[in-house]
Amino acid sequence: MKRSRVNEIIREADDFIRSFGYRLPPFAYWSPDEMAARRPRGILDARLGWDITDYGQGRFDELGLFLFTVRNGDARDLARGSGMLYAEKIMISRKDQLSPMHRHVLKAEDIINRGGGTLVIELFMPASDLSIDRKAEVEVPTDGTLRRLAAGGLLKLDPGESVTLLPGVWHAFWAEGADVLIGEVSTVNDDLTDNVFADPIGRFSSIDEDEPPLHLLVSDYDRYLRG
Repeated sequence: MKRSRVNEIIREADDFIRSFGYRLPPFAYWSPDEMAARRPRGILDARLGWDITDYGQGRFDELGLFLFTVRNGDARDLARGSGMLYAEKIMISRKDQLSPMHRHVLKAEDIINRGGGTLVIELFMPASDLSIDRKAEVEVPTDGTLRRLAAGGLLKLDPGESVTLLPGVWHAFWAEGADVLIGEVSTVNDDLTDNVFADPIGRFSSIDEDEPPLHLLVSDYDRYLRG
């Protein structure tokens, strides 16, 4: 993905997020130079910030997702059972843009339609070997009410509705009718190790540096700021 396209997506996403009355934290707007000067350990270690992915396929409009990690704890605290055990993201799924089938190893998450179109989620339960069970009925909590669907059923969430997805549940999603602003509230998030995709694709984009970054992505931190 070209950096110029990443910068354009950041500007469009910020406008879209603001249109729903949501505001990103101040560090979202730090320049790369300011981020480098500050080197804030709390942001870098928790991998907070901008995250734009085409899953390494170069087709962002068809296969991609915008994310911003607002807060995140430390996965080591999960083993201790104390500390900051939660995370929050704000995301944008564009109309008919697929976030591909995947599951999480440890993360439980609430996926919330914060506004826009309808969020469509395709769901499968995990088999005994954690692969996709293409026969088992799916049962998921939606705003305190259990919903049951056939394997591969499509759960449709209108603005204000949410679903809880426990570790192992396979899911893919996209926006229907219009772009959707998505909230995610979860246990500690580790995008480096906790995403298992049904197909062999990457979690992060490769960037073609055709212009300077407007803001650094979380995937830029190791390259630009470590050391």
